[in-house]
Amino acid sequence: MKHVYRIGEVATRTGCSPESIRHYEKLGLLPPPWRGEQGYRCYDRATLERVCFIRHGRSLGLDLQSIRELLELSDNPDTDCTTADDIASHHLELLEERITALQALTKELRQVVNKCRGGKAADCQIIRALYDHRPQCNKQKCG
Repeated sequence: MKHVYRIGEVATRTGCSPESIRHYEKLGLLPPPWRGEQGYRCYDRATLERVCFIRHGRSLGLDLQSIRELLELSDNPDTDCTTADDIASHHLELLEERITALQALTKELRQVVNKCRGGKAADCQIIRALYDHRPQCNKQKCG
């Protein structure tokens, strides 16, 4: 007999909230659960693993559309995995751009913090720096 998991157990085992599990069902990322005798949602091991897949993808920063595409590939194991590589490569590029932007922000904030070590708010270099900030344009957007 297969083990049946109720939503609370799936949530506990995967670290995913019951609300998120229901949301993934509504989006079609999870198959509709069957209902037990008292109307409770019932899941099998494959669905539990699918929730883990979604959760891991989200922890890597993948959007739900990318996860949907990866799940579709997983559901069709004989298909070419070029799409999976494209998704991961694109996401990696976005992360590297974000890291570069965060490093620039870190540098700027470190400079501002080093200018101010106490005193009155009227003379605070951090506050002054925030007021004096001029938008810097990069190849994507200004702001």
